[in-house]
Amino acid sequence: MPAIETATRILIHGGRVIDPANNVDTVQDIYIADGRVIASGNTPQGFTADMEIDASHRVVCPGLIDISARLREPGQEQKATIATESLAAASGGITTLCCPPDTYPVIDTPAVTEFIRLRAEAAGNARIVTLGALTQSLGGEQLSEMAALRSAGCVGVSNALQPLLNPLILRRAMEYAATFELTVFLHPNDHWLANEGCAHEGRVATRLGLRGIPEAAETAAVARDLALIEQTGVRAHFCRLTSGRAARMVARAQYDGAPVTADVAIPYLYLSEIDISDFDSQCHLMPPLRTVEDRQQLRDALQQGSVSAVCSDHQPHEPDAKLGPFPATEPGISGLDTLLPLALRLVDEHSIELADLIHRLTAGPAKILGLPYGSLSVDATADVCIFDPSASWQLDSSTVRSNGLNTPFMGWEMKGRVTHTLLAGQLVYALN
Repeated sequence: MPAIETATRILIHGGRVIDPANNVDTVQDIYIADGRVIASGNTPQGFTADMEIDASHRVVCPGLIDISARLREPGQEQKATIATESLAAASGGITTLCCPPDTYPVIDTPAVTEFIRLRAEAAGNARIVTLGALTQSLGGEQLSEMAALRSAGCVGVSNALQPLLNPLILRRAMEYAATFELTVFLHPNDHWLANEGCAHEGRVATRLGLRGIPEAAETAAVARDLALIEQTGVRAHFCRLTSGRAARMVARAQYDGAPVTADVAIPYLYLSEIDISDFDSQCHLMPPLRTVEDRQQLRDALQQGSVSAVCSDHQPHEPDAKLGPFPATEPGISGLDTLLPLALRLVDEHSIELADLIHRLTAGPAKILGLPYGSLSVDATADVCIFDPSASWQLDSSTVRSNGLNTPFMGWEMKGRVTHTLLAGQLVYALN
């Protein structure tokens, strides 16, 4: 759907402005004109607003940036579309989505990138950027045309969840990406150690008779990747860390000066292997949910800063995809609707300060993706999220905006609700 307001001059007044990129946390007004922030605090000379938004008792922050969201288009429109999911993003305060390359067809040509860009512009709800395929068709054998993908607008390259079985091919891919200053997005998972498992290798999987994926599948891949990063000098990002040991390995590499970053998906900060105890397919994730101790250690890494972004890892499914025996169901959770409220719960649970959390949702992912967003600096693109941190609501089928209802958080009482979302100075969502 198109932007619902086209006012060129907007005043947001009375809100608590939290802009971690500029170390701002204070009550002040924000002035927007022609899609950009033109001032904060004092009124610019001659400024007259076409629209005023009362943000009293609310938080005003940069629009959220979700570093991983599968929108299912092209290729799996029975699950969701760019239009439906970008609208869900807008209602959740998310202004920029990063789409992994495992669409159908794969994002390994400029044509697919252009298709997604045009669909996003037609919907007008959120900005969508793409990761290009690291190898052709994600096959893990022939390198993709990274130069063409970069020219088409891809912000990085990745092989998504598909393995590169030959480390030499991964090394060559990293070298090639480094020549174009492209960040390589890595999903650390040793294909052979994972052994087609569907749950964390531990007591719960053993009791349920499920094939397990050991922690070593992640840590062995992180160790190999870190060695190749040091060898090639490529800038790299580790996607969806699930174990405390892997997070510590990345933190040590960062301390030693390696050009690496990492993220965690919000479900791994709340759920653990215990949540699959009754074969709940809504908790079937890949990589799998790990131990309660891992969950706490991921929270610690987030608070300490070695994990610099929190994402939804949005994967909407049609109902049938979650029916059947646990191993046969499709992994993934629909997460756009719950990214912000679940993140805010971390603040209430004293796992992280609010300003630090907003940094992990805005400036942190913007830096990883190399995007000029995630701040409310003067002359910055006016992507803005306004939310009421005290508003309570229940997640149910009537409040989920995404096409995907596959979430283990259904029925949870949520705290924190977006009231307004601005994309490049246009109001794309307002709470009725």
